[in-house]
Amino acid sequence: MAASNGGRMPLIEHLRELRRRVFKSALAITALSVVGWVLYTPIINTLSRPVCDLDAAQASGSSYCGSLVISGILGPLNLQIKVAFLSGIIMSAPIWLYQLWAFIAPALHRRERRYSVGFIAAATPFFAMGAALGYLVIPTAVKVLLGFTPGSLSNLVNFDNYLEFVMRIILLFGLAFELPVFLLTFNLIGFLSGRTILKPWRAWVFGICLFVASFSPSADPLSMLALALPLICLYFMAGGLATLNDRRRAKKSSDLFTSDGRVSSAQAIDGPAPIDNDD
Repeated sequence: MAASNGGRMPLIEHLRELRRRVFKSALAITALSVVGWVLYTPIINTLSRPVCDLDAAQASGSSYCGSLVISGILGPLNLQIKVAFLSGIIMSAPIWLYQLWAFIAPALHRRERRYSVGFIAAATPFFAMGAALGYLVIPTAVKVLLGFTPGSLSNLVNFDNYLEFVMRIILLFGLAFELPVFLLTFNLIGFLSGRTILKPWRAWVFGICLFVASFSPSADPLSMLALALPLICLYFMAGGLATLNDRRRAKKSSDLFTSDGRVSSAQAIDGPAPIDNDD
């Protein structure tokens, strides 16, 4: 949507734009939830592997699979609906992440909107890497958490709760890995400078650890470290790349002027100067 009134949009236009973006995101989630419904069996077979190999249990004709159970008459139906919906959210992440960015884009200049393609091109693999890392740490997290069960007791794991736990870890890791994408994109459009990103690094490190501890479904330190350490590394990587981009932009800006102080018509600044908050 094009901005009006000199780059400003009235409140009603913002609300209409938000409604459009939410509708498109909901449509994508619904469509891919149908895919999740169809692929329900392979999805639960894959996600249940850290506790029980469902494929092997079904092949042997076993009626039980480890400590996983489903309770209640509506339990199987509720489980399939929940798995389909969470699968739809995860699989449609590139779409609704783009809609989030597109909601911000109307406030940008035409020159800055070209970064939208780069944003979605980077957001998709980073989300996939985070989701893959989340899946890889699940066996360790499950082993550590089940290790607290007293030896004299048996732990029957509700399949519904277990799969919700697994899908939340995958979604959390995927979203967390979007941090460098947002930081670099904001730097490219001139909203943040590399110095602004890196100067409060202690607060960023503390905030990342607090975020992981607050929102991680698993309370074990191994899975929290598995998310916190890559996030901290990605934060410093994004800040370093933003600093290099600021230097490139500053050099290109200095080339605008000729030796006698006049503006050279052969050069152009690549985007606006980033905001540098020193206060």
